[in-house]
Amino acid sequence: MTGTVLTQGDGRLRVESRLWDVFAEQQLSGFGYTTTRQNWRRIAHIIADEIYKRITGEDGYFDTRIVYIAEAGSQAKRTKRLAIMDQDGANNRFLTDGRALVLTPRFSPTVQEITYLSYANGTPRVYLFNIDTGQQEVVGDFPGMTFAPRFSPDGNRVVMSRAENGVSNLYSLDLRTRQPTRLTTSQAIDTSPCFAPDGSKIVFNSDRGGSQQLYIMGANGGEARRISFGSGKYGTPVWSPRGDQIAFTKIDGGSFFIGVMHPDGSGERLLTRDFLVEGPTWAPNGRVLMYFRQSPSDSRGYGGSARLYSIDLTGSNQREVTTPQDASDPAWSPLLR
Repeated sequence: MTGTVLTQGDGRLRVESRLWDVFAEQQLSGFGYTTTRQNWRRIAHIIADEIYKRITGEDGYFDTRIVYIAEAGSQAKRTKRLAIMDQDGANNRFLTDGRALVLTPRFSPTVQEITYLSYANGTPRVYLFNIDTGQQEVVGDFPGMTFAPRFSPDGNRVVMSRAENGVSNLYSLDLRTRQPTRLTTSQAIDTSPCFAPDGSKIVFNSDRGGSQQLYIMGANGGEARRISFGSGKYGTPVWSPRGDQIAFTKIDGGSFFIGVMHPDGSGERLLTRDFLVEGPTWAPNGRVLMYFRQSPSDSRGYGGSARLYSIDLTGSNQREVTTPQDASDPAWSPLLR
C-alpha cells in the first residue's frame, strides 16, 4: 500500500511516497523528490520503479523510453518517421520529418544516441542520431547496403549487416576510430546481430544452413553455432539484458510468433501469435517484451495497421501501447537514471 503527498511552492512540487505492509503495520520504504511541475510524470515513474523493486526484488522499467517507427498512409505509399515516447506512450514526439524512409532504430547504452537504417539520398545506410542536438551522420563509408544496426553494450561499436553481390555479412564499426571489422564470411544472408549483455558474444539469424535460423558466435567473429532447431524459420533475435534468454520472431505454418529460448537453444517458449508479429525488444529488467503487431491489408493496400504491444515474459498481461499513428520496430531504452 502506498501514500503519496504532493505539495506546491514557488512553482515546484514535492512528491513523497511511502510503501506500507498492511498486515505487519509497518513502513517498508519511503521516498521524497522535489522537482518542477513539468517533471511530475518522470518522478512518478521513478517512484514506481522503487516500489516495483521493493515488492518484487526486480529492477523496474517505468523510467524508460521507447524509440519506434511512426507510420502513416497506405501500404503502397507509406511514410515512416523516427519517434520517441515514454514507455507508457506519453510525451510522444517525432525525430525525423518523414522525407526519408527509416527502419530499425536502436538506443545506445547512454540513451543519447539512436542508430537506425535510413534511405536518405536514395542509398540504404546506417545512421546515428543524437537525441539532444538532432544531428544525424552516416556510420561508415561502406559499398553496398548497410542495415540492421545495434550498439555494443559499452556503446563504442555498432554491429550491422552489409549486403553486396547477393550475400549479407556482419561487420563491426569502432565509433572512436571508425575502423570496420568483418565478422562473418559466409555466402548467405547473415543479419539482425545483437550482442550479449556482457559483450562477449553475438546472436544473429542466417540462412547459411538452408533455412533462416539463429546462430551465436564470439563478438569478434569466428565459428558460429546454431541454437534454433524447431520447425519454421527464426529471425530478429534479441538478447535479454539479464543474459538468460534470447527473444526471437518465428514463422511456422503461415503464422508469426514471438518467443524466447535460452542461449544454448533449450527451453523454447512461444509467447504470442498473430497474422504478423515482429521486432521484439526487452525492458531493461528482462521481464517484459514489447513488439509490433500488424493486421492484414485489403486488395488496395489499405488497412494493415501496425500497433505496439507489451507482454510479460510468462506470456500473460498482453496490452497495447497507445501511439498517435501506426507504429512498428520498437526499441526499449535502458533506465534513464
